[in-house]
Amino acid sequence: MSRPVASLAEIVLWTRDMEAALHFYRDLFGLEVISPPELPNKFLRAGEGGEGVPEMIVLIPHPDSSSQFPREKPKRVLHHLAFRIDGAAYDQVQDRCAAEGLEVRSGIHPVLKGVRTFYVDDPDGNEVECIAPGPHV
Repeated sequence: MSRPVASLAEIVLWTRDMEAALHFYRDLFGLEVISPPELPNKFLRAGEGGEGVPEMIVLIPHPDSSSQFPREKPKRVLHHLAFRIDGAAYDQVQDRCAAEGLEVRSGIHPVLKGVRTFYVDDPDGNEVECIAPGPHV
């Protein structure tokens, strides 16, 4: 059987504060909101995808705003998600995150060689990896 999965279509995340989550994903990372404004769930285009199905991050308001998500990584359900960042924009995105007061953590990818990575947490504590080709690629 050939591989039926063509690409990743969406990652759906709970959020406690939609405006803070939109600021993070839309304003810091430049993802385009593609859902109608009246829809409470926000669909953001992360990549073109193919055949009419874009790659998306979907933000869903959490139904219980009285409790907090666990901040400790071992207690989280989602380990992390990653964006492939254009190599020319990598430093700019990293600087923008730092200027927002986010803790920017560097890393080394365990499998891909010759790439650069850094990590930040979104407002709900989800770790977001930014990965780009190294400067020599």
